[in-house]
Amino acid sequence: MNVNLKLYEAIKDVGINLLLILPDNMIQGLIQVINEKNEIRQITITREEEGMGIAAGAYLGGMKPAILMQNSGLGNSINAIKSLLQLYKIPILLIMSHRGVEGEKIMAQNQMGQVTFNLLECINLKYFIVNSVKIIENFKNAMTLMQDNSESAAIVLERSLWGEDS
Repeated sequence: MNVNLKLYEAIKDVGINLLLILPDNMIQGLIQVINEKNEIRQITITREEEGMGIAAGAYLGGMKPAILMQNSGLGNSINAIKSLLQLYKIPILLIMSHRGVEGEKIMAQNQMGQVTFNLLECINLKYFIVNSVKIIENFKNAMTLMQDNSESAAIVLERSLWGEDS
């Protein structure tokens, strides 16, 4: 089974029923699977903080949303995370591709790639790394944390995940 299909199944298995998607090359295969399966409602967004607002409203309306984005959007979203999601204890799952690390071809991604984990810690957003299909259960760990504590969490998808034989 390929990596993108496993990621899709992990998202579906934790009950996500709305995906707010900001397209990115690293996750294009996952987005393709989401489109082909057509089982999870999705909205393409233009900016990550836009997704925070839509996700918060969807959660308050009874849905289980997640935002599929790249880590560079974390910088754009800090205010929405702190003053909306965390202030009002709205548990949204942020699924981020980790750009700007070894193997990155776009130099502009490197600065954010280097500070992603420091930023997540600084804003007190718990995160789980998925760098292998062997630890894809981190989706369940993130969802358990979110449900138990009414807080948002992040899944960081490392580039090495797509380098695995599936």
